Amino acid sequence: MSEFRFRCTECGVSYHESVVRYVCPACSHEQEPGGPVRGVLHTELTDFPNGWPEGRVTDPDTLLAFWPIASADSLPPLTVGGTPLLTAPRLRADLGLPGLLVKDDTRNPTGSTKDRASQLVVAKAREYGIDTIATASTGNAATALAGLAAAAGLRAIVFVPSSAPDAKLVQMSAYGARVVPIEGSYDAAFDLACRACERFGWYNRNTAFNPFTIEGKKTAALEIAADMAPDEPDVVLVPTGDGVILTGLAKGFRDLETAGLIRKKPRLVAVQPEGAGAIARALIDGADFITPVSGAASVADSLTVGTPRNAVLCLREVRDFGGAGVLVSDEAIRDAIIRLARTTGVFAEPAGAAALAGLLVAREQRLVQSSERIVLMVTGNGLKDISTAGGSVRRPEAIPPDLDAVARVVGS
Repeated sequence: MSEFRFRCTECGVSYHESVVRYVCPACSHEQEPGGPVRGVLHTELTDFPNGWPEGRVTDPDTLLAFWPIASADSLPPLTVGGTPLLTAPRLRADLGLPGLLVKDDTRNPTGSTKDRASQLVVAKAREYGIDTIATASTGNAATALAGLAAAAGLRAIVFVPSSAPDAKLVQMSAYGARVVPIEGSYDAAFDLACRACERFGWYNRNTAFNPFTIEGKKTAALEIAADMAPDEPDVVLVPTGDGVILTGLAKGFRDLETAGLIRKKPRLVAVQPEGAGAIARALIDGADFITPVSGAASVADSLTVGTPRNAVLCLREVRDFGGAGVLVSDEAIRDAIIRLARTTGVFAEPAGAAALAGLLVAREQRLVQSSERIVLMVTGNGLKDISTAGGSVRRPEAIPPDLDAVARVVGS
């Protein structure tokens, strides 16, 4: 394990993990009820590898060089990460972007990028000797925690809006999690999960509130950089809800730059739905703080957050990386699901396909150039929300079992 300390991303004060487990004690006093998390902590490693390790970035022993865990034995016995960076030649030709790449995180064990955070949170719970982990989620973080906790033999309790897609509710239940549907929004579930963890002594996985959620998601940046070496991306488009996937990527690229493993950080573009775009709107307007979206709504349930909990850090990181925010319509997201599937073979849920929808907006606004190396973060599998994609495809009618009928339908 690399030695590390927590450092507050707002005031800069550092803490040992034996003293603080979640957020900065000083800055958390600025926390407003239901508002973005204040005093988000980063893990700061004291040393880095001198070069790319010989093993794959996802090998447990290799992760020890980049992660704050005592032993690879702490990791749950389920392979997370190592997802492909696809060249996607047909999508490149379709868009006229020869440097376009697709990071297909739909191939994680529970089908989303959220497995990266849950893997590390579960490992830390095992180190701390805690047997119950709880989280609030729109769906994917809950399924990720449920799956990784099941592999490790830990108890998972998940608070989700009752409107979460059925596929995700079934998935997290199948893993054995105690599912607690909330008559309300994700924001209400987040606050309830925090209060429940404090009362019952559970380990809190809530995004941004637990610093290891950011640290876990940085592995996607390590993999992108390793696969592209000696080059690096110019820009990465990231579907954004609470902002933790984006800040996790930022943490990874910054660690790589500190270690001398990349020459420059890529621009990060936050992609949000028009109906849940607090972070993107603040970036577009040049605002220092977000304006919460009352009644946030979108077909992309994973991005439907009225008050993004990691907004303070996310805004800073996008600007520090020279990035931007873009807003996409639900219609554009639906179209992107089909376009991505038919040109790459990657079937994404609405949130994952939002990266492609965002790329089209970013190109129109000249936020990306055709000569650049562009990475789309596709963050979740389409099987998690069949109903949305189903509205964009034609369901064929049954035919008699004879060749004349086949010819009438598909031609000779």
